[in-house]
Amino acid sequence: MLVGVVGVSSAFAAVGDGAVVARSNACMGCHAVDRKLVGPSFKDIAAKYKGDAGAQVKLEKKVRDGGAGVWGAVPMPAHPRMSAGDVRDVVAWVLAGAPSAK
Repeated sequence: MLVGVVGVSSAFAAVGDGAVVARSNACMGCHAVDRKLVGPSFKDIAAKYKGDAGAQVKLEKKVRDGGAGVWGAVPMPAHPRMSAGDVRDVVAWVLAGAPSAK
């Protein structure tokens, strides 16, 4: 039972860490929580991928490798220098609807 509680705490920590990662890796230069900038809002991304069991893996790849065509003509640049943990945390945060990113 304690293991489940620790796992849940870790998941909440990762989501919280995602906001910090987004701010420190220039994500906010192209994305906002609730409105389109250069790229889609984080809330729009969460809505698009809601219920998609493969979304975490798909979006981690897109953050690392970049991509184009899903949200329009402007490509998202690759972020190969972001650590795997940072990519995981920011994607989990986005898919959770970008909570507490004021």
